Amino acid sequence: MLETKVESSKPDLSSLRIDRGSEYKPPRKWWKWALAASVVPILLLGYFLLMRSVTPGLTVQIGSATLITGSQAQALLTASGYVVAQRQAAVASKATGRLAYLGVVEGDRVRAGQIVARLENDDFAAEVERVKASLMQARAESTEATRFYERQKKLLETGGISQLEFEGAEARYQRAVAGVASARAAVRSAEVALENTLIRAPFDGTVLTKSAEVGEMVAPMASTGSSRGAVVTLADMNSLEVEADVAEANIERVRAGLPCEITLDAYPDTRYPGRVNKIVPTADRSRATVLVKVAFVSRDRRVLPEMSAKVNFLPEDTKLAGQNEAPVVAVPNSAVTLRNGVKMVFRVEGTTVQSAPVVTGRVLGDLTEIKEGINSGDRVVLTPPGSLTTGMKIKTSE
Repeated sequence: MLETKVESSKPDLSSLRIDRGSEYKPPRKWWKWALAASVVPILLLGYFLLMRSVTPGLTVQIGSATLITGSQAQALLTASGYVVAQRQAAVASKATGRLAYLGVVEGDRVRAGQIVARLENDDFAAEVERVKASLMQARAESTEATRFYERQKKLLETGGISQLEFEGAEARYQRAVAGVASARAAVRSAEVALENTLIRAPFDGTVLTKSAEVGEMVAPMASTGSSRGAVVTLADMNSLEVEADVAEANIERVRAGLPCEITLDAYPDTRYPGRVNKIVPTADRSRATVLVKVAFVSRDRRVLPEMSAKVNFLPEDTKLAGQNEAPVVAVPNSAVTLRNGVKMVFRVEGTTVQSAPVVTGRVLGDLTEIKEGINSGDRVVLTPPGSLTTGMKIKTSE
């Protein structure tokens, strides 16, 4: 009986035994499978983008769409130059003195002979009065000598005087005549000196610049800072021409009378008709150019000397337009291609191209007018290959 009680007092450890037949299984996570499934397309997209970035583009030549007129398209050549007045003068004084009067400013129109300025000339005016008085005295003496000579001549005929006395009267008469002539010359000289203090316009023109002010010293051929040479600069605005520099290699294509179109940088939308007036028979060895003078057939008052200009030399049979032709957008002929019966150009956008259907107009020499589809300044592919498609990467060759 005692053994039985001892055994019953031991703890039962069978409930703590690990059941090896049943292991723990965590719940499944479906998002891992979704992530694994999305990795494949992401890798494919990355591979495609990488290959696209490293794959060399198709090499093509490109040009630009520009605004152009019909006359510009058929121009034989183009030259640049400046508007100049063929009749222009720096008007100066022949005398030296202080400027007392200046009657014009820049932009004033003057007539030939008009007094534009005057030097201080009180001393010259006084000298004119003095020599005029001397002339009056000489004339009075001449009158007295003439009358005495006539009386002595009659007395000589009647034997009232000797030959010696007559010769004395004759010499007195000749001295009086010479005195009058001398006094008259002195008056003329004084008047010329006075006139030299007046600065007159040599021709009808417009005042371009004013080089002196009232109170400044004016001297002919002035070479110091204390005196001025020219007082004003005049230009005959009816003699305006364009002096353009034409390369020696192209001068044989230019001849007198050739029609031209003149465009001023100040007014790029206005074109003036002109003709070649003269080809200067010498060349500039430093620039290898020949000076060509182009006269305006018609112009307006906006054309001013020293404006920069471009001249398009046109074929001889070109009729100069009476009014400005509106410019149009044009591209090189090789940029227009036909795809599936539709005319189009390939417009460059960064490193790729986009096809643009266009509506074409006239063929202007090497250019084609584009009425719809692209704008001026767009870059386009020249002679696009048949394999070129929208979105294709390209390498440009200007």
